[in-house]
Amino acid sequence: MFLRLADQHRQFVQDLVMNLQALAIVLERQGYLASCYTCGGQMNSASFMVSLGDNHLIRFLVSDYGITWTEMRDDRELMKLEGAEAISQLQELANLVKYQIKPSQYRPAITAESVY
Repeated sequence: MFLRLADQHRQFVQDLVMNLQALAIVLERQGYLASCYTCGGQMNSASFMVSLGDNHLIRFLVSDYGITWTEMRDDRELMKLEGAEAISQLQELANLVKYQIKPSQYRPAITAESVY
């Protein structure tokens, strides 16, 4: 059972890395500064970053050890999420692509709950 779960987790991480790479490409095409770096050919970790302008930066890290979403403005951490919450936050970022929102039009909704 544990070997099966470990294999499923590896596959999940690989799928997430591939989706982050695709998201970075699409965001770049829409005018955002975005990148996704992986280590090695096994796609078991990635560092994804996107600049939303006005010193507003999103960093998403994924590996076998964990998943984190960090949102920063003016080099100050606004929000840090882990696990499923971090993955859920990617949907808001994906909506930029889906609804073709330009960098200058993006204004994130920061709630009292989300401020770190």
